[in-house]
Parts: sequence; C-alpha cells; structure tokens
Amino acid sequence: MSAIVECVPNFSEGKRSDVIDAISDAIKDTNECTLLDVDSGISTNRTVYTFVGSPSSVVEGALNAAKVAFKLIDMTKHRGDHPRMGALDVCPFVPVSGVTMEDCIECSHKFGCQLADSLNVPVYLYEYSATKDYRKTLPQIRSGEYEGLRDKLTDVKWNPDFGPAEFISSWGATVTGARKFLIAYNVNLLSTKQQAHRIALDIREYGRGPDKPGSLKCVKAIGWYLEEKDLSQVSMNLTDFETTPIHTAYEECVENATKLNLPVVGSEIVGLVPLKSLLMVADYYIEKEKLFILRENQKIMLAVERLGLNSISHFKPQEKIIEYSIGANTDGPLLSSSVRNFIESIGARTSTPGGGSASACIASIGSALGSMVGFMTYGKRQYESLDHVIRQAITPLYTITQELIVMIDSDAQAFNKYMEALKMSQSTEEEKQKRHVAMQDGLKEAVNVPLNLMRTAHKCWPHLHSLAEHGNIQTMSDLQVSASSLETGVFGGYCNVIINLKSINDTVFVEETKQEVGIILDSTRAESKSVLDTINKRLIM
Repeated sequence: MSAIVECVPNFSEGKRSDVIDAISDAIKDTNECTLLDVDSGISTNRTVYTFVGSPSSVVEGALNAAKVAFKLIDMTKHRGDHPRMGALDVCPFVPVSGVTMEDCIECSHKFGCQLADSLNVPVYLYEYSATKDYRKTLPQIRSGEYEGLRDKLTDVKWNPDFGPAEFISSWGATVTGARKFLIAYNVNLLSTKQQAHRIALDIREYGRGPDKPGSLKCVKAIGWYLEEKDLSQVSMNLTDFETTPIHTAYEECVENATKLNLPVVGSEIVGLVPLKSLLMVADYYIEKEKLFILRENQKIMLAVERLGLNSISHFKPQEKIIEYSIGANTDGPLLSSSVRNFIESIGARTSTPGGGSASACIASIGSALGSMVGFMTYGKRQYESLDHVIRQAITPLYTITQELIVMIDSDAQAFNKYMEALKMSQSTEEEKQKRHVAMQDGLKEAVNVPLNLMRTAHKCWPHLHSLAEHGNIQTMSDLQVSASSLETGVFGGYCNVIINLKSINDTVFVEETKQEVGIILDSTRAESKSVLDTINKRLIM
C-alpha cells in the first residue's frame, strides 16, 4: 500500500484569483503532489487547498505554497468572516493510507521547522503534534486572532514551537499539526448571521461556555452570513465524523432551525470527505425511511440529495470524495484483471492463483446469482405481495457476494506469504526457528482464508431457500446454478483447508478446524440438495 498523506493548508486569501492560482501552481508543480481541491470563499476571504502525496512530498508542497503566499499575502490588509491569525493560517497533515498518525506528526514537525527557518515566522503545533495541553486545539491557539497576536507573543506561555516570538505584521503566525480527518461542513439557512450563530452556540461541543456545553461532541461551529449567496450558514468542523456523523450535525441544525421558524436550504462540504462518511449518511436515511438501496453509487446519490449538497454548487463525487479523487483501488491484482486474464492465469504454470482463488470466485458467482434472482423478482407486479420477503434475501446475498469477491485475491496472498517463509535463510539455529514459526503462521493463514470462505458462503442457504420457494419462476435455472456453485466453492475451500492442515504442528488447531469444515461441508451438501429439490418441485408443477 502506498504511503499517502493529505495536506489541507488554509490561506487567508479568497478574493484575488491570481494569488489563489499562484498558490495552486506551487502545489501542482511539486513532484509527487496531487492537488485535489481548491475551495475559496469571498466573504470568508479564505481558500482551503487539499492535496495528497508521499510524506516528504506533501511537506515540500506545503513549503512551496507558503513561500508563494509570503510574497503575495499581506495580513495588514486582510478582512474576512473566518477566524484567522496568519497568511497561512493552519496547515494540517492527515493520514490517508499506508501511514500512521506518528508519520503525520513527523511531517508537521519537519514542515514547522523548515517554514520557520526559511521565512523567519512563528509556528505553533496543535492537535496530535501539540507540545502543551493548554494550546492543543486550534481555537485555543487562534484565540485573539491576528489582531491580538502582537500582545500574545509577549507572553512566554505563547512562545512558538518554531521560529521567533516576534510579530511579523505581513504574515502573522501559522499553526500546523497532525489530526484525524476533519470535515468542514456548513448548513445553509435563510436567516440572519445572529440566528445562525445562535444555533452554532447551541450545537457545538463547547456550547456557550464550560457551564453550558452544546449538544454535539467533536463539533466546532460558528454562524456567519454569505453576502454573495444571500444566506447564512452554521459553519462546522466535525473533528471526528464517527462520533458525530454528518447527518447528525445536519439533523441537529434542522431541529434547532425549526424551533426558530427558520428554513434550512441545503448544506455544503468544504474540501474533501472520506467515502465512509457519506455512506454513513446514506445508511442513516435508508434505515430511517425504510428504503431499499444497496449499490454504493446510489447510496452516494441519496446522501447528496438528503443533505442538499447541490444547493450552493454542484457536488461532484469524483472530485469531493477522497478515495474517488485519488483513484484509490482496493482491488487486488486478480480482481483488477479481466475475466480472460484471470482464467488464463489459473491455467498457467504457477502455483497461484489456484484452487483457492477459483473456489472463492465460484462461491461469489453462486451468491451473486442468488442476488440476481432476488432482483429479478423484487418489484414485479405478480410477486408484489412478497416484496418484503425478497428484500430480506437480497440484502445479505449482496453483502456476502462482496465479502467473497475479496477472498479471490486473499487466498493467493496467503499462499504467497507461506512461500516467502519457505525462502527464509536457515544458516543458524535461530534462523531455522524463525523460518519454522513463519512457515507455521503462513500455513495457518492459508487455512483461515478458505475456512472463512466456507463460513461466509454457508450463510447464503436460508436466503436461497426463500428464493427457491418464492422467487421468479423464470429465474429458477439461475438459482440452480447458484446452489451448485456455492456447493462447489465450499468443497474447494474444504480441500484447501485439509491439504494445508497436514503440515501444521498445532494439533488442537488441526482437530478443531477439521471438525468445523467437516460439519460445514456436510451441511452445505444437504442444503444444496434441499434447495434443488424445492426448485425441481416448482418446475414440474
């Protein structure tokens, strides 16, 4: 997995397109940096840039952007609705893939040190990079903003982590650090700025003060008015979207606005968001409204519609969802290959892919065919009275299919780990012992993948029984292939488990696994026969 860090520098310029573009160019011209999004606000006079790259490249990209801003932004002339204390106000580093929070902390340290050295400006560390508890959060450090910074720097408590404790009037100060994925999310109101801010005070975690906290955890919020859009916003930073998801923030704003007789007219996401955050939104409304939606693209459409994300500008998932934007592909090499290449690779003179990957493929086809039969039944007038029954079959079969598909690559990867262990050095007794342990661990993993295949595929049978009894009669031949494919896939998994158990020394593990796979195989054969018998009875009626 590639090491990818996201960097989200916020610059105090949102009006002059030449300055905004110059900073963009500095990022784009940095080797290995990919600029994903540029979000400017006229009223806030602020631009949020989102780019990704390797740990070293994002540090370089942020420095290059800062050097351009140093020449073009003068904080003595800056006015805007958003809190700020510097030309480069805040520059967070966020782990995306193949990196840890510690890696991002190191990025922030390198960036802060190099920024201070090259521009001679004060730099503070925040969030996971913070060195002092009383200045851990951005509001704590930014308190007093740019206008109060001169006096603040005279207090030794506010000596910067890097750079001089001096007021640089054209620049101010910069905050950098490592943090979790922050979602900048705004809810639109047809109201005054004061009414929007009233809602912000009621919902943000800090509330109206220590004695009167707000209703939502991990939320920072203020209210402001956008003259260019003729509306107000409750502007929020969701610092942990799994604690307070986007839909929770939206619904809380709607509830508070309703009490004040204020209309909510959609919302907007500033910058990019993780795919998971919007799928959580979709799942919430699917459950709330008892909807039947399974496909990812349709879930995204639902989330966008329910939140009104097209209200200010068109929400483009390919640009606003980070996994889509960077072209992240979690599929392994086998899943990414064509059907022809996959089959021909099985027939090649190599040990992988082999029977394990083939079994996972066959089992996934079996569950997918079951799902297809459900979809070919659901919504048809002659089966309308059975819609609730068919829905209960389709959802788990669709989910199981996704789980089984991943195992096509997992099996080959597990076997490759065992083969790598075989190649380990045996020059000393210590090396022999390490090799033996690695081989045993590799064999257990080579057993666990097909074992998991058997367990997962076996969960299909109750739903295949339901479809055999109630499914569209015109699709029963497909269901026959479904049952036979699942049985074949499970049998293939059983064969792979048994052959690898022979070389494992852990007798308890071997006996327990043998017993489990024997039970699953016997049950699978019985279930398959029962499903096929039910289908045959319907076909000859």
